[in-house]
Formats: sequence, structure tokens, C-alpha cells
Amino acid sequence: MTPPPAPSPAPPDSTGLPSSSRPPSAPAPALRGLRVLDLATLFAGPLAATLLGDFGAEVIKVEHPRRPDPSRGHGPAKDGVGLWWKVLGRNKRTVTLDLSSPDGRDTLLRLAADADVVIENFRPGTLERWGLGWDELSRANPRLVLTRVTGFGQFGPYSHRPGFGTLAEAMSGFAAATGEPDGPPTLPPFGLADSVAALATAYAVMTALTARTASGRGQVVDMAIIEPMLAVLGPGPLWYDQLGYVQPRCGNRSRNNAPRNTYRTADDSWVAVSTSAQSVAERVMRLVGRPELIDEPWFASGNGRAGHADELDAAVGGWIARRPRAEVLAAFEKAEAAIAPVYDVRDVMDDPQYRALDTVTEVEDPELGTIRMQNVLFRLSETPGAIRWPGRPHGADTDAVLTELGLGPADISALRARGAV
Repeated sequence: MTPPPAPSPAPPDSTGLPSSSRPPSAPAPALRGLRVLDLATLFAGPLAATLLGDFGAEVIKVEHPRRPDPSRGHGPAKDGVGLWWKVLGRNKRTVTLDLSSPDGRDTLLRLAADADVVIENFRPGTLERWGLGWDELSRANPRLVLTRVTGFGQFGPYSHRPGFGTLAEAMSGFAAATGEPDGPPTLPPFGLADSVAALATAYAVMTALTARTASGRGQVVDMAIIEPMLAVLGPGPLWYDQLGYVQPRCGNRSRNNAPRNTYRTADDSWVAVSTSAQSVAERVMRLVGRPELIDEPWFASGNGRAGHADELDAAVGGWIARRPRAEVLAAFEKAEAAIAPVYDVRDVMDDPQYRALDTVTEVEDPELGTIRMQNVLFRLSETPGAIRWPGRPHGADTDAVLTELGLGPADISALRARGAV
């Protein structure tokens, strides 16, 4: 379903371009016609919905009438407008519903009857308590995919605990393996586990929708945030099962290869070097003037080199420390050795490769004017995604969405008077 024009200033339509500037032959986005109800908050569930919306799904963000999504107040704001929400809420229409009220429940079921996906992250049992569990939702729409994103999943001894990405970063083994050997376990300064879970959730949704094509039936997706984080950490469980090996903290080094570290340049910048491939490790040693190390028996494997990381780091780090960053990068590139500058966000915004890819793109926002944010996650040659509009104000599309359900102005006013919207 293509969203109708929203109240002025209207967001662009589902092709990703304002109708006045959209070429007549612009292709339809890949997920056009897919309707998603985003009931979730903070952050994995909503980000999964954003990823679907980026490629054309119509996403309706449902928030409580008196308690907006907390992400609207997370992080810095400008002129009272939360900036994180502008990214997380992009390509979503925003409506308000009190799902715990009878009117809110009934309205949500009417929305679900015409939806493909519902994404929620309430504690297990909450939707059931409101009369919005799988039995009721699937009765309203047998083709619906109900996507449940929680910290620990829908069953098991921890299922009713509150769960956040930080807990997944701790429980997955990520924090235990991150940091310096003599330092404490280290958590990331951003929502890593939530972001990984969002990617996994979008994949799970598309898998369930593909299965629906064959069966004609929807199903429940049970996404526990602790699991995708564990999945991306490599073969740790297998190593422990077969060898009793536990990954230790090793800072920026790797137990699988060396040299692999960050190194300070003569002009007080930092670069990162990776030598996962044997040929690259050999090129690095020749570049830094230590070709004799290549002939050492231990140099022939990643594990062997990792056992001599002190010697290799001294060779590479010493060479880099005597040269400015630009010279180091140019020399490594000429030698076809793997290196990258260590960036902060200022460098990202100015990098020519990111600019060429339009990784950080400009978006027009009615509240803030021209703003820049991360673009869609990947490029499709035939059915590209797009940021059609940034996150919209709380409840901005409530009247329009309810009108599409067949409610008249008096019905909407009555719901609002009873606190349901």
C-alpha cells in the first residue's frame, strides 16, 4: 500500500523522490506493497523496521499517545528535536494507539488485518494480556508474520527478564574478549548488539515472508537479542567444545594472525593494519624493511605469527612511527598491503570513498532543513532503496491512517477523547 500524502509539509512518496522531481521511469522499490506495523522501541525492533522501510515497505510506527518512543529523547537534540529519532524513524508514518485499552486493541487488530508484518518487543505475555497475542492476530490475518524481538526470547528461565543490547554484549562473550589483556571486560559505546539483532530480524522477516509465498500462512519470528551477537563472534563455542579453548582479551591484536594492530604515526594520527592473508603479511614485512622474518618457520601461518606479535608489532610500529600518516597510507597502498586510517565521524563525513558511495546522504527535513545521515544499507541496481523522509513528529499520521481504516472525524475524535489515540 502506497502512503497517501501526509499533512503539509508532505514526505516524498514511496519511490524515494518527491513526485515533482521523480522521473516517470523510476523503478518501484523492492519492498513496495509490504506493510509493516512497528510497535517496538529501543532499538533492535525499530531498526529492523527502518531497514525494511528503506527499501519501500510502508512502515506504520505505533506509539503510546502519552509516552512517545524513548528514542525520541535519546542522545543530542537540536532546537528540542531529537536527532537519533530522525534516523530511526525515517520512512515511517507515525500514529498513536494505547494498545492496553479496548479501543486501541480493536484498532490495532483492524490495522493488522491489512498488514504483512508486526514487529514488537514487549516482554513475553504482554501482548497476550492485552488480547493481542498470536491467536488473536493470526485470526485477524492468517498471513501475518508476527516478529517478537526480546532480550532472551519467548521461553526459558530468563524470558521474562528485561533485556537490552548491553546485556547481550556481556552474555555473548563479546565484552569478555574485548579490551586490553590486563584491563576489564569492555562494552561498545554504541548499540552494537541491537544493531546486529536488527539486521538478523530483517533477514528473519524476509525469510518468513518467503515461506509464506509457498504456504500462504504467516508465522511467529522469535528473535532473542543474545543470539545474533553470539553468532557473529565466530567459532568460540566449537573451540571450547573441542579444545576447551576460551578466547582471551588481547586488545587490538588477534590470536589468529599478526601483525594486526593500531599504530601511531609521526603526526600523531592512527592507522590499522591487517594481515589475515599470508601474502599481505609478507608484503608488509618487505615494506617495513624486515624481509628476513618471512623466512622464519613460524611466519608461515597466522597462528605462528600471532605467537610472535611483539616482534612483528615492533617492526611495523617502529616503521610507521617515523612517518606521517599520508606517507604511511601511500606506501602501504603502493605495496598492496591492507591498511586504513582510524577515523572518527569527522573523517567519515569527509572521506572521498564514502562520498563516492553517498554513504552519508542529504535529506530534507521539515523541522531542521537539510540534514545528513547514513544512507540505505546497500545498493540495488534495479530496485534501489531510498530515504523518503526522516523521522516524523509523534502521531503525525494518526488521523490519515485511521481515515484509511474507514473511521470518520467523529470516530477519531471519540477515540482521542477516550485516550485510545
